[in-house]
Amino acid sequence: MYTTLKNKTLFLLFLFAIITLSSWKIPIKNKEKNSTVFISHFENILGTSFEMKIKTTSNKQALIAEKIALNEINRLSQILSAYDAQSEFSIWMRTQNTPVKVSKEIIEVLSLFDTWKNNTDGTINPAFEVVSDVWKTAENTQILPSKNDLQTATNTANQTHWSIDYKNGTITHLTNVPLKLNTFVKSYIIDHATKKVMANTDVEGIVMNIGGDIFVSGNQTETIEIANPKASAINDAALDVVKIQNKFIATSGNYKRGHLIKNHWYSHIINPTTGMPADNIISASVIANNATDAGALATAFNIMTLEESMQLAKQFPDVAYLIINKDGNRIESDNWESVEAIKQNNTDITVVKDGQWNPAYELTINLELAQFNGPYRRPFVAIWIEDQDKTPIRNLLVWYNKPKWLRDLKAWYRANYATFNVESQTINSISSATRPPGNYAIKWDGKNDKGEYVKEGTYIVNIEVVREHGTYQLITQDIKINNKANKIELAKNPEVASASLEIKKK
Repeated sequence: MYTTLKNKTLFLLFLFAIITLSSWKIPIKNKEKNSTVFISHFENILGTSFEMKIKTTSNKQALIAEKIALNEINRLSQILSAYDAQSEFSIWMRTQNTPVKVSKEIIEVLSLFDTWKNNTDGTINPAFEVVSDVWKTAENTQILPSKNDLQTATNTANQTHWSIDYKNGTITHLTNVPLKLNTFVKSYIIDHATKKVMANTDVEGIVMNIGGDIFVSGNQTETIEIANPKASAINDAALDVVKIQNKFIATSGNYKRGHLIKNHWYSHIINPTTGMPADNIISASVIANNATDAGALATAFNIMTLEESMQLAKQFPDVAYLIINKDGNRIESDNWESVEAIKQNNTDITVVKDGQWNPAYELTINLELAQFNGPYRRPFVAIWIEDQDKTPIRNLLVWYNKPKWLRDLKAWYRANYATFNVESQTINSISSATRPPGNYAIKWDGKNDKGEYVKEGTYIVNIEVVREHGTYQLITQDIKINNKANKIELAKNPEVASASLEIKKK
């Protein structure tokens, strides 16, 4: 009886506890870690630079995401690259008039080229290389191409180069004209790599930037600076600043590459229908929900007339664009302000004082990092200016991925870390025309970290480079500031292929 009563008493107490607890909000400690943005930098990815920002809870997850992204980019490159003789596309290119079974990605990309060639009246054409070669020859000989040469090249480019059999999954190569899958294919690869990471990891968001084309995906909003086409340095004031989420931005322009013939600059962007370089537009940035739409339109807007571009854009209601013509005028879509974060004003009206840096001058630090075979991590780099007493006066650039690794930049750390606010460092992504890997220009406008112009005199430029599993290098060079043009070539080392300092008028 005692045992039975005891059991009933325990049961009633247990029942009371359940009823009571069910009516309370029990504080439970959140075991989830706060998300952090991990940043990866690589060079020589699709022939340019690669940046990936991964929003997740651990470095382990970030490394998994990074590996998946790089593997997918490599896989697609092995299929679609026209520069790799062993890629599937290059092997198909060596066939003719024979149906060949190919990967679904080749069918998808060539189908997109058919669509965009039709949408742009031949402006988007993977056979543009045959016309571009005429201009490369002209640059080598310094003789402008004849009308006959250009007409022959455009006729060759505008043939039908393939036939797709969707039912059997084959494509027949109909000509021997070289084809290059540029234009929007980089955007296509970024899109696939980003979606692959999002589908196979628990990361919250990704910002993937390859050569200035950027996809922002997931629970992440990114502030993106659009490079000024009339500026040359990575730290120049932006043309504009936008903020996007779950969208793609592509920028195309004629300001990074081209042909110099008899002291006249000709754009590398060629109109395949006329054979002439496109020079009326110097930059076009397009924001869209679809990656290939953004990439194709950004290129097309550099070639087509403004009227044609604006008419084409009406077919894509989600698209926002900013076009800059050769006179520096801005042409914006009606919805551009909806993505614009800060409208830039780059006017400097500082009055020159005697003995002070003249704002008409600037110092450009040209830096070419050493290149290696295949993809490789970009080294940590710091560039800063000191006065003659070796007192730091201006931090121009600090590249790192985690604050704990700043100690690896030994000289910079000793001189600058005490006054360096890590928390205030906001590194925006930059959308720009594609440039070669490892080549950077950094400018000093003559101001100190307080925004004041320094006095004339001698200053010390410091360039520190350290690579994981590589070497440590430090370059220091005195340079005299007396508001006169001056150029100094710096010695190369295992991490720096070339470097120079140049003072000149803006």
